[in-house]
Amino acid sequence: MASNTLILGLQWGDEGKGKIVDALSQEVHAVCRFQGGHNAGHTIKVNGKQTVLHLTPSGILHPNVNCVIGNGVVLSLEALDVEIKELEEAGVSFKDRFFVSSGCALILPSHISIDKVRDKKESIGTTGRGIGPSYEDKIARRAVRFGDIGNEKLLRDKISLLVSYHNRLLVELYDAKPHDIEEVISEVMSYKYLYDSYCSDTQGLVYDWVKEEKPLLFEGAQGTLLDIDHGTYPYVTSSSTTAGGVSTGLGLGPKYIDKIIGISKAYCTRVGEGPFITELFDDNAKMLAEKGHEFGATTGRPRRCGWLDLFALKKAVFTNSVTDICLTKLDVMDEFKSIDVCIDYRDNLPVYKTFEGWQSATVGTTNFEDLPTKAQEYINFIENYVGCSISYVSTGPSRDQTICLLYTSPSPRDLSTSRMPSSA
Repeated sequence: MASNTLILGLQWGDEGKGKIVDALSQEVHAVCRFQGGHNAGHTIKVNGKQTVLHLTPSGILHPNVNCVIGNGVVLSLEALDVEIKELEEAGVSFKDRFFVSSGCALILPSHISIDKVRDKKESIGTTGRGIGPSYEDKIARRAVRFGDIGNEKLLRDKISLLVSYHNRLLVELYDAKPHDIEEVISEVMSYKYLYDSYCSDTQGLVYDWVKEEKPLLFEGAQGTLLDIDHGTYPYVTSSSTTAGGVSTGLGLGPKYIDKIIGISKAYCTRVGEGPFITELFDDNAKMLAEKGHEFGATTGRPRRCGWLDLFALKKAVFTNSVTDICLTKLDVMDEFKSIDVCIDYRDNLPVYKTFEGWQSATVGTTNFEDLPTKAQEYINFIENYVGCSISYVSTGPSRDQTICLLYTSPSPRDLSTSRMPSSA
């Protein structure tokens, strides 16, 4: 039987999911996005060339891999158009292998306006791309969906109703400029080629592939700590970034997910507002930012940096039923004399365990045995603390800079002293 794998982030996003999805895509029939929108930024580096994807699944660089955008994704037609054209100019073909769910809620220009003016007052730290307002309309059952483009009369009616509602919010609540309804309709219709080329019953496709025992890869965006229900609320995204989002975002039952790989950096970063208990403000923070090139792939905003929070990571492993962990950016830690990891919270402050740094290069290492002994100890401690096997370690941005640890490092078994954190 084919194995279906879910890849998702265990922190606040930016964990390096794109690289891992890309690396594993060679062995699958399709890669499927199930939530988020173009607020995601998945960076892939192949043969020295860097590609940043915001909507397109990270398997698109493999010419024989099908790519699906599921119904759980909110869709910016403009962003999708730009991304497809950029990739096609780079020699990537979308013909007969790219499918977008008819159920995707559309992001309209008025969504973006609401997002921007509201965030100025609420200071959540959104990307300002209309993601949250689009999900709000989806839940409120007033969304315009991708499949609506196929019926112009229905489309006009739905856009007119929705933008009229948005305009009332913009004018009366935020004292902002309203949108011309006809202009919004015209803009959406200008992208009808996307509907004609890619609109699909993606659940039907996934159903067929599962029954045919085709191996599938499910790609999450953002990270567990940004989940609308299980993240650091209210400083979260508007979708289900956890494993449960796969079922709702693709129409796939949980029993069809065979492996769940959770991605975590060897340290922590966060973009935007919200709690970050291990955040650093010293030279160590600067060093993490510089060595890790910690700037948002979507916004370009500098990321807040701090030590690895194992207390939160253990909860994320539980929330997602993670079977395997991929630890990324180990090489960023190469020059530190000492490294702290959070193992508990006390009075809302982190309790740290300090490791002696290995202070030697790990970049590009592909065998666990070739890592410095202190780096091996660091990895093994993480594995045993969270109670989940670390199966992969990334030692650089390129596709080939990865260690497979499936049969190398010891699997954690002694969990008698562990406890589940009540909050992250």
